[in-house]
Amino acid sequence: MTHSKYDIHNICPVEKAGHLELRIRRWFQNPRAILRPYVRPGMTVLDLGCGPGFFTLEMAQMVGPSGRVVAVDLQQGRVDRLAAKVDQSTLKARLDARVCQPRDIGLSTRVDFALAFYLLHEVPDQRALFSQLRTALTPKGKVLVVEPPFHVSKKAFARMIDIAADVGLTSVARPRIFLSKAVVLQPACNGSKMTTNAANRGSEIESH
Repeated sequence: MTHSKYDIHNICPVEKAGHLELRIRRWFQNPRAILRPYVRPGMTVLDLGCGPGFFTLEMAQMVGPSGRVVAVDLQQGRVDRLAAKVDQSTLKARLDARVCQPRDIGLSTRVDFALAFYLLHEVPDQRALFSQLRTALTPKGKVLVVEPPFHVSKKAFARMIDIAADVGLTSVARPRIFLSKAVVLQPACNGSKMTTNAANRGSEIESH
C-alpha cells in the first residue's frame, strides 16, 4: 500500500528517522495506548508511512499470530530498517513491509484498520489517498488519522475531514492524542457519502 500522490522530497529523510524512535516519545505517544481501541487479534491492519516501525511493531504484537500487518513507506531505507528489526523475531511472519509507489497504495487485500500518523499533511492529493483507503477498508474498518498541531491548522484539518467525507469516509470519533489533531474515519453506511460536513466542522474546531 502506499501514500497517495506526494513529492518524495517533502518527506522526512531516512537519515533523520532516528528521532522517531526516541524512547522519550513513548512517554507522550505510547503506541499501545493509541492503538488499543482499534487493533484486535486476528485483524489485518495497515501502517501508512511506517518509517522505522514505531507503531508497526506494536501492531504486529497486537494482531497476534493469526493477524497481519502491512507496513508501507516510500523510502527503501526505512522499510529495510523495519524488516531488520523483525528478521529474527516471531513477528516476521505477521509483517509485510514494503516500499510503496507515490500514487498507489497497492493493497491486494482488505484491511480492518489503517493508521496514518503525521502523514496526511505531506500528501498533496488527499482525495486520491482517502479514495484508496475507502476501497481497501472492510465495511466496519476504521482509519485513524493523526496530524501534528503546528504543521496543520484547524481549518486545514477540517478540510481534510471534508475531503474524506466526499469519498465516503465518515468522521466517527475525535480521540485525544497528546499534541495532535486526530480523527477516526469509517466507511459511510451503504457506501453513501457523508453529507453533514457542517457537523464535522463544528467538532473539528476543538483543540487536541
